[in-house]
Amino acid sequence: MGWKSYELDRAAQKLVLAARERDSKSLNQSYKMRMAVAYGLERFWGEHLRLAGKEKNKSIFWKETWDALQKIMKNAGVTIPNDRVNPDNTQQIQSMSEKLWKLSLEDQRVTLAVLTQLCDCIVWWTQRYKGGKNETDS
Repeated sequence: MGWKSYELDRAAQKLVLAARERDSKSLNQSYKMRMAVAYGLERFWGEHLRLAGKEKNKSIFWKETWDALQKIMKNAGVTIPNDRVNPDNTQQIQSMSEKLWKLSLEDQRVTLAVLTQLCDCIVWWTQRYKGGKNETDS
């Protein structure tokens, strides 16, 4: 068994730059994402739904992070559900939540560990780029 890079840092940088380009104020979500990991996959996934109706750019940042996690885990051989869900459709939300709760304990733990590291990388890149896209560092 050899070491394999899943390029978490590269994925995190891409997520932060995309969020910065859309709305640099949405980068504040990076810290909230890192804190939300402790509450589990279902709560992390659901946060983009909560923000969808009122803060679209923040919602997109959360959803894109989930999408990146799903791709990273797929490359690692772990399938994470990522259904398209309408925030106003309770049945769709319930269905997706049940899929997350049905993940094996091992897959949940590994996914949370990867999500933790991905969010740490996002926070790091946020600290580097948060100054605003029109500001320059000295």
